[in-house]
Amino acid sequence: MDSYRSDAPDAPNRQRAGQWNIIMDMPLFPLKNVVLFPGMMLPLHIFEMRYREMIGRCIDERIPFGVVLIDEGQEVGMAARPHKVGTAARIVRKERTEDGRLNITTVGTQRFRILELHHDHSYLTASVAQFPIVNGATARATELAQRVRPQVIDYVDLLSKASNANLRLERLPEDPLTLAFLIAIALQVPALDKQRLLEQAGVPDILALESRIIGRESQIMKFMVDTQHEVLQLNSGPTGYVFPN
Repeated sequence: MDSYRSDAPDAPNRQRAGQWNIIMDMPLFPLKNVVLFPGMMLPLHIFEMRYREMIGRCIDERIPFGVVLIDEGQEVGMAARPHKVGTAARIVRKERTEDGRLNITTVGTQRFRILELHHDHSYLTASVAQFPIVNGATARATELAQRVRPQVIDYVDLLSKASNANLRLERLPEDPLTLAFLIAIALQVPALDKQRLLEQAGVPDILALESRIIGRESQIMKFMVDTQHEVLQLNSGPTGYVFPN
């Protein structure tokens, strides 16, 4: 599971380029199977020349870059078309190799919405607007957090059984906002599901969608766990050997 920093979502991103005004220009890093959430740690290996240039600029100017899920296209080659909502990434650790590649560690800070894409650099940039997370301190958020918390505990238990792994769940946070993003990061679901979570307007919306996703995934895993013995019997011959098909 991905790393999480509970202090990051509320930390203001004070960069020389501005203090997250309504609109700002931001370099973009499109990824095929990764959705970055506020508070999530993301290590990246930078090898393409355009992204070496981009990260070099971010380091020199001390500005964030945006991590966005690819909607169309690939990570390598021509510029991909990203989804409209992403998360700003702040570089917290960097290491340059002898051949000029970079290993960086980033942390997600704040969500943004793409207003317009630009192609005037070797890498993709965009005019973006801050996309604040709302209703984190409402009664509805607290109610949904209480509902989702036991679902998460059951989900991790089922995931542990289905994957034959000893997964441990530390104490879940009480704060609905922190809980919502922790669940979003930890869920073992396709990137498009995670993108839907990132795009929700507020904390109650995120928690409600997480409840539905966890319910769906738990049903699938429960079926897998309940039928493991039958599947083994169906695929094993009388001598214990597995049939070719």
